[in-house]
Amino acid sequence: MLKIAFHPIYKHPLPEGHRFPMLKYELLPKQLLHEGTCEAENFFEPAVPNDKHIVAVHDPEYFYDLLNIKIPPKEARKIGFPLTEDLVERERIIADGTMKASEFALEHGIAMNIAGGTHHAYTNRGEAFCMLNDQAIGARYLQNRKLAKKILIVDLDVHQGNGTAEIFQNDASVFTFSMHGAGNYPFKKEESDLDIPLKKGVGDNEYLSILKEILPKLIDQVKPDFIFYLCGVDIIETDKLGTLGLSVKGCNQRDELVLQTCHRHQIPVQCSMGGGYSPDIKIIVEAHANTFRTAQGIFF
Repeated sequence: MLKIAFHPIYKHPLPEGHRFPMLKYELLPKQLLHEGTCEAENFFEPAVPNDKHIVAVHDPEYFYDLLNIKIPPKEARKIGFPLTEDLVERERIIADGTMKASEFALEHGIAMNIAGGTHHAYTNRGEAFCMLNDQAIGARYLQNRKLAKKILIVDLDVHQGNGTAEIFQNDASVFTFSMHGAGNYPFKKEESDLDIPLKKGVGDNEYLSILKEILPKLIDQVKPDFIFYLCGVDIIETDKLGTLGLSVKGCNQRDELVLQTCHRHQIPVQCSMGGGYSPDIKIIVEAHANTFRTAQGIFF
């Protein structure tokens, strides 16, 4: 059964007019239930995890400052959300969703988190709507519990996974792969183990041919026993924070390519949703829903 992390706290109230589409976290599970892609038992509710799993990745002093809302104003502004205790609790619960989903993935081949993909969170700071790096925490959680040794992070959000690259920069046990818009934020990129920056306007055919060539070779080279997949839908042409030109169908074909490759190689995969900022919320929800439909079709 496809297991999906979801908690009502995922839809966090924001000031009116805020550019982050928090509504998608409420609409996406409703859509999946309404159309019959998922049933209530597919969903599980994460909780606040033991702090030891978070400080296995993040600097304890930074985490303490986050918990106590003591982040300096200049640093807090880079996060992009008004900093509150509820927001920090939300981020911790998202991380727990990814940790628990990674265990479900070992059991079922795949598991998902309705939120997550907080790849701009560094060891000691947050930025761009990210405070705690859920997939980095999930990767270390599996390794510390001896459930995985070699991990591949496949980050296909339109923005480079700069925080993830920094966290694992000196760690050969986690291979970081990011394919992103060259002209997108972050404007000062970090160095992933493999970065593929794409020029503005790259569309379905070029994007998919690059990914189809690279991913199987990468799996043969890295030989991971677990994959974390960050499946941001901000690669779509209508995205207001992206520079690429994919269609909703092309974005879905990307998911099919990645998930079929994981399934064919029998490598468990955890998926976090990442970004999506098209002005029309229906496009965001449809593109994300495709990832869940594809997972059901391939694995179950």
